[in-house]
Amino acid sequence: MSDMVQEQVSFHTNVRENRREEAVYGRSVPAIFGIFTAVAAIGWAVSVFLTGIHFWVLPLPAGFDVAGTPWAVMTSEWAYVMGIPLAMMGAFYYLTVLLFSGLWFHTRHPLVLKVLTPITVIGVLSSAFFVYLQLFVIGAICPFCMVSAGATTILLLLEIIMIKKSSLPSISSMLGDIRSIFTRQTLTWMVLMGAASSVVILSFWLATVIPAPGT
Repeated sequence: MSDMVQEQVSFHTNVRENRREEAVYGRSVPAIFGIFTAVAAIGWAVSVFLTGIHFWVLPLPAGFDVAGTPWAVMTSEWAYVMGIPLAMMGAFYYLTVLLFSGLWFHTRHPLVLKVLTPITVIGVLSSAFFVYLQLFVIGAICPFCMVSAGATTILLLLEIIMIKKSSLPSISSMLGDIRSIFTRQTLTWMVLMGAASSVVILSFWLATVIPAPGT
């Protein structure tokens, strides 16, 4: 491939036989991955913002007419799964994408890039269903929800582009090297980043249940 960068990533494909294979990334893949990470961060921020609305603004005052407005989407039965706002679930979805993005920048391991494919596919399928609900069931559009839907679509497109611009072994051939990805250092980093980001999300809920001083 003309776009292939000379740097190659070597890893074990068979631990017992000590065989190794190499993954070759396209020259533009790191830059595309940077855009990928930025889009995921935007999706995370939008989802966190919507989560805050669910916990701090809703329920709306009695008699408020939500018909045809974004509030119709955010107050519908489809906006929750077992009492959990979809926005919060979306925030954790984007957080997962961000964690794997960071893991790729740290390890450059091709398995990370391959694992992101089903993750981004799930995001697009979920967003497509939610867009269908807005258009044909609820009869209203939530702009922030559409931004999130756009973000998931862009993530999948960028993922496909990065896969096509790279020469990667099969997932089965890389499973034996999984320990080189999840080292103590990378696991510590992922736990700390995940915990810090989760605190931001969960704080919206905690702020509504913790009694205020003097009450």
